Amino acid sequence: MTHELMASTLIGFPILSLLIALPLVAAVIVGVFAKDAWAQPIALIFSLVQLALASVLAWVFRTDTSDMQFVERIGSYHLGIDGISVFFIPLTALLACLTMLTSEASAKKGAIGGYLAAVLVFEAFMVGAFAAADTALFVLFFLLEVIPSWYLITRYGTGDQARQAAQHYVFAMLAAGLLIATGLFLFGSAAGPDGAFSTDMSELLANRLPADQQTLAFFILLLGLAIKAPLFPFHAWMPRVLEQGPVVGMSVFLVGIKLGSYGMMRFLVPLAPDAVVQWWWVPVCLGVVSMVYGALIALVQVDLRRLLAFGSVSHMGVVMLGLFSLNFSGFQGALLQMMSLGMTGAGLYFLAGFLHSRIGHSRIVPGANLGQVLPGLALAFLVIGLAGVGMPGTSGFNGEHLVIIGAYKMHWSMAVATGLGTVLGAAYFLSYYQRAFMSEGNQRVGSMPDLNAREKLIALSITAVILWVGLYTTPFLRAMAPSLATIEKRITMATPAPPLAEGTAPANPSSAGPSSPGPSGTGPKEHP
Repeated sequence: MTHELMASTLIGFPILSLLIALPLVAAVIVGVFAKDAWAQPIALIFSLVQLALASVLAWVFRTDTSDMQFVERIGSYHLGIDGISVFFIPLTALLACLTMLTSEASAKKGAIGGYLAAVLVFEAFMVGAFAAADTALFVLFFLLEVIPSWYLITRYGTGDQARQAAQHYVFAMLAAGLLIATGLFLFGSAAGPDGAFSTDMSELLANRLPADQQTLAFFILLLGLAIKAPLFPFHAWMPRVLEQGPVVGMSVFLVGIKLGSYGMMRFLVPLAPDAVVQWWWVPVCLGVVSMVYGALIALVQVDLRRLLAFGSVSHMGVVMLGLFSLNFSGFQGALLQMMSLGMTGAGLYFLAGFLHSRIGHSRIVPGANLGQVLPGLALAFLVIGLAGVGMPGTSGFNGEHLVIIGAYKMHWSMAVATGLGTVLGAAYFLSYYQRAFMSEGNQRVGSMPDLNAREKLIALSITAVILWVGLYTTPFLRAMAPSLATIEKRITMATPAPPLAEGTAPANPSSAGPSSPGPSGTGPKEHP
C-alpha cells in the first residue's frame, strides 16, 4: 500500500470533502430556498469560495512526491489527489464560476434557480470523480453525473430534439459506466489482502493482476472510457448533446473536462501495465482515426457547436497518442493537453453561447462579416482558438510539443500523425473563422452589442490562464512529474515489449524519460 499524506496533516481539515459538499449545499439553497432574484448572486458567491478553496488546494500541494495527498479515509470513502488530478479540480471550479456569470442567457425565464442548482450538482460530482481514490467511488460519481445532465438537457436544451439527445446521452453514459465498473471490478478481483476483492486504488496498485489476466480488464475498461472521452466510433452522443443541450451549462464541462482520458491515465495505464505495453497500438489506432475523422468532419461544419463537438473528438486523438507513447514526455504532453483543451474548448463554447444569445443560433451567416459587427467576440474567438491549435506562447503549444516528443520516442509515424492532427486542427478552425467572421456579402445580421462586461471578464479570464500555462509551464510540469514518473516506472517493469520498427528509439521509457523520484524526495526534471 502506497504512502499517503493525510488532509489533517497538510491543511488541517477535509478540504476535498468540503469541495464536494459546498456546491451541493449551494444547489439546495438556490434551487429550493432562494428567490430567482437572489439565486445567481448566491450561486456566484459559493462558486467564488469554491474557486478560492481549489486554488488553496493547488497552492499547498507538494510537488516533491508522488504520494496521494489531502487523503481522507472512512471505510470505502477514500479521497486523495496527486499530480495527475491536482489541476482538474481548480479547472472545474473556474469553469463553474464563469458559468454562473452567464446563467441568465442559458436558463429559461423564471427557472434560473433550477438551472444553477443542476450546474452546481454537476460540478460537485465532477470534483468527486477527480478526488476519488477508490474505484467504486469513482464509478459512483461518474454515474451520478447522469442525473443533473438529464435535467439540464431536457429542461434547458435549445434544440427541438433535446429530450432525444438526453436519452442518447444517458444511454451512452450508463453503458460507459457499466463497462468501467466491470473493468475495475476485474482489476480488484484479487487485489486486497490475501487475494480478497478490493476497490481501494492503493491496494490495486500494490497487488496488480498477473499479466495474462490483464487483457480482458484492459479492453473492457478502455471501451468504457473511450465512450466517455469520446473516441471514434463511440462519439455519436457528443454532437447531439452539444447541439441540442444548454447553450452553456453542462456543455462547457463536457467540452472542457476530459474525464474519459483522465480515467485512462488514472486507472487504465497504471493498473494494466503489461496489457498496455502489449496492446498499446489499439488505443493509438483509435486516436489516429479519431483525430483525422473529427478534424475532417469539423472542417465542413457550419454550426459552431457541432464543430466544437467534432473538434473535441479530434483533440482526444492527440491526447491518446501522447498517453500511449508510454514514456514520460508523452505522459506530460497528454496531461498538459487535457488541461489546455479544458480551457480552450470551454472558452470557445462560452463564445458560441454569446453568439447564440445575439443571433438566435450558432450557425454561420454567409457574408455577415461578424468580425466587423462583433470585433471583441471575433478577437476573443481568434486568440482562444489559436491556443487550441497549438500557437506558440499558449498552453496548447507546450502540450502538443511534448506529445510529439513522446510519440517520436515510441515510433516516428506517431509523431507524424500528431503533426497531421495539428495541421488539420488549424485548417478547420481557420476555415470556420474566415467563413463566420471575415466573409463579406450582401447578407447582414443588423447591429448588435459586442461583448458586455461579464462576457469580457469570461474571455479575459480564460485567455489569462491560457497564456499563464503557455508562458510559465514549469510549475505545472513540476507538480505532475513525480506521479507521471511512477506510472513510467510501472510501464518499464511490464513484461511484454511493444514492437519497434528498425531505426526507431526504444519504447522503454527509462531510456528516454527521467527516473522516478529518489530517496531525497525531489521529483524528476521535466523536459524543456
